[in-house]
Amino acid sequence: MPFYTIKSKSRSWDGEPVGILILDAAYPCVPGNVGNATTFPFPVRYHEVRGASIDRLLNQRDPSLLAPFVEGAQKLEAEGVRAITGACGFMALFQQEIADAVDVPVFMSSMLQVPFIVRTLKRGKKVGIISANASVMTEQHLRNVGITADMPVVLYGMESKDEFRSSVLEEKGTMDTDIVEREILEVCDRMLAENPEVAAIQLECSDLPPFAAAVHRHTGLPVFDFITMIRHFESALNPTEYVGPQYGM
Repeated sequence: MPFYTIKSKSRSWDGEPVGILILDAAYPCVPGNVGNATTFPFPVRYHEVRGASIDRLLNQRDPSLLAPFVEGAQKLEAEGVRAITGACGFMALFQQEIADAVDVPVFMSSMLQVPFIVRTLKRGKKVGIISANASVMTEQHLRNVGITADMPVVLYGMESKDEFRSSVLEEKGTMDTDIVEREILEVCDRMLAENPEVAAIQLECSDLPPFAAAVHRHTGLPVFDFITMIRHFESALNPTEYVGPQYGM
């Protein structure tokens, strides 16, 4: 067997590459949700940011939340994670400040993928962003993840959909996933009818990845979300060891 050494004298465990900062909220984290550890094919470590409610982050954009977010990120780093992500796209609000507070990579919002996606598309095509609540998404959120005013993006929200709104934004405590799936497909249909140039879809909200496969089947378009971002980054933390025969000379 290989030779191993300790990573830190301050903890007696290892093997959790990704740390996740989650909201202080109460809604079902179904499989596929960032808040459900079974979503990932590798171990993750969670830290709930106390007091970081949906209302304070999304509606109030409360700057006093920065301190507990930074504290949570530093705690995860001390516990051995090698990268830190979030569980709400609106955590874009604090992307740079959290990144500056730790020495591991930080990717707080799924929308960090959008500038990359834009560069992959033919000129004239657009990225369609589906948000938990488009009405409270600001220029600051977009700017903090590198989305500029000249980028070909359109923004739609789930806030008018009854089951999603009551399940997630209002935290009723239950979620009928069949209904939410129908609701997100309705949003997709409206977005594509109004913007036929959309060639890729970005799901902002961490509650939407469970429906990414349905969105892809329904639209035929590539779908990006928190999980595509987290899995992509984890693959950089643990590169594949390639073995096999060498052909040729």
